[in-house]
Amino acid sequence: MNWEQLLSLKRQGDTSKRLRIEQDDTRLGFEVDYDRIIFSAAFRSLQDKTQVIPLSKTDFVHTRLTHSLEVSVVGRSLGRLVGKKIIEKYPHLKEVHGFHMNDFGAIVAAASLAHDIGNPPFGHSGEKAIGEYFSNGKGQKYKEHLTAKQWQDLIHFEGNANGFSVMTSSRPGIEGGLRISYATLGAFMKYPKESLPKKPTRNISDKKYGFFQADKAFFQEAAKDMGLIPNKSGDDIGFERHPLAYLVEAADDICYTIIDFEDGINLGLVSEDFALEYLIKLVKDSINTAKYKTLETKEDRISYLRALAISSLINDAVKVFIANEESILEGKFPFALMDKSKYKAQMDDIIKISIDNIYQSREVIEKELVGYQIIQTLLDRFITAYDNKFNGTASNYDKLILKLMPEKHHLEKENLYDRLLHICHYVSLLTDGNALELYETINGTKKR
Repeated sequence: MNWEQLLSLKRQGDTSKRLRIEQDDTRLGFEVDYDRIIFSAAFRSLQDKTQVIPLSKTDFVHTRLTHSLEVSVVGRSLGRLVGKKIIEKYPHLKEVHGFHMNDFGAIVAAASLAHDIGNPPFGHSGEKAIGEYFSNGKGQKYKEHLTAKQWQDLIHFEGNANGFSVMTSSRPGIEGGLRISYATLGAFMKYPKESLPKKPTRNISDKKYGFFQADKAFFQEAAKDMGLIPNKSGDDIGFERHPLAYLVEAADDICYTIIDFEDGINLGLVSEDFALEYLIKLVKDSINTAKYKTLETKEDRISYLRALAISSLINDAVKVFIANEESILEGKFPFALMDKSKYKAQMDDIIKISIDNIYQSREVIEKELVGYQIIQTLLDRFITAYDNKFNGTASNYDKLILKLMPEKHHLEKENLYDRLLHICHYVSLLTDGNALELYETINGTKKR
């Protein structure tokens, strides 16, 4: 892979290249990506989607939106720091092509902003609830009518693939979705493969999948334009990662490790004394002890340590990337950056505490159970109504159900797989609150 191709400004539908040297620096294409994402309805819905605690009304607990904004900030720093080193190493990128170090920051910031844009309501349990509707719920009946890869898309519904679809799928009058630059789409794509074969290797890029069968053709077009390295054979589609995807992943890893932990402390799920023992290990080389002692509240103390910890992890991630940049360009770095961090043991310790004390707390479990019931009920009602309408057998109840869907989702889909995926997509874009309200409406329990 080479940076000139990887930093592609091309967008879906373009018939020719967009050259960086011809870009207006006051309206740079990579920054347009950020704008298009942040103004999208799918991004706005993240304000009412779970990060740690589903349906939480506590003001300091992070939502998917605040988490995404924070990951974007960390991603921008990672991108700029790496970009500075890359431009120094390959001066022709600036002298001949006009790229700047901030371009790297803009790409990673935009991709990081979008990294959770396809996640369903109720956190990762939302993905599982959609998948289990098909694998062991009422959706099992559709299996015999689908190909193996189409079925795998549904039974292991993946927020990353859904995010790619959110940003790139066309509908009447809206060709190419958000029309994001290929470079940003490449950085967004942590798992540049289809759903089968499942985890064919231990390569980090094979851990999950990144696009649905419905989006395969365009993904291949973008991957070819960027010069991504194919790594599958026969009829299977997969590529080595875009190098900047490592930075997006690192930004997410850093934020959910440290900030979810901070939420747990502020919620009282992790004691401050216990937390300090672990955070201090990340900041011992940078902490100003005198300043720390002046902080009187738990929230201020934890906030100070969080900022230092994130800074330590950013600097280390950049060192790992630059040390392995040539291997990454050759498609020979099968690890997450933070797996090679000198702080990996400390991060693993913090994540273990978060799993035990936060993610598996009774409050989270109870609300995830509610989420399962909501999502599977909505899928069943809307899939049944949508399919009956296509088959000309819709009851009056089915017609009423479909009237609950916004007009933009009233699309004709000839293929069963496309119809099933369309409803999954619709349900995935609901906020936690919207999903609960719809569920109560359908069940006749909504309070007037």
